[in-house]
Amino acid sequence: MTEEYVVLVDEEGHELGLQEKMQAHRDGALHLAFSVLLYRDTPNGREYLLHQRALEKYHSGGLWTNTCCSHPRQGETINQAGIRRLQEEMGITLTTPLTDVGHFCYYAKLDQQLIEHELDHVLIASGSEVIFTPNPAEVMAYRWWPIAELQQQLHQNPQLFTAWFAQVLATVEQAY
Repeated sequence: MTEEYVVLVDEEGHELGLQEKMQAHRDGALHLAFSVLLYRDTPNGREYLLHQRALEKYHSGGLWTNTCCSHPRQGETINQAGIRRLQEEMGITLTTPLTDVGHFCYYAKLDQQLIEHELDHVLIASGSEVIFTPNPAEVMAYRWWPIAELQQQLHQNPQLFTAWFAQVLATVEQAY
């Protein structure tokens, strides 16, 4: 298995260098990330496609989160990385463009003695027409969540979701 690297950044997003991914998560080094959230508008309102992380993931296994997320590779744009990870995680070949609706910086201590310290760009796209075949190494379940139900669950059962997901959803909702 080849080593993966993350792009280290400052809080303004200026690139500072590279660090091996797992070491960056042990050290809590600030690095670049993205979260993709696909949506569809229905007669009953907006729904978002979420997935439940596979139990074998290196952290946050079994928790619900956005459609996909990861880290861009060096020289790869956020948009290119989002399109790549939609394919790798969810088996989705996107036919509509991703839109960057904002970003936020967060720090969270996770399971496995790891730390997420990310400058996370939030990307969205319509998922109304998508066909997907999730990768079982990445995804144990998936579903479309109506916004009202999602907000209720985030309020009543935040432990069911990843540390970053509430901020991802808030960023999307602020954009609309």
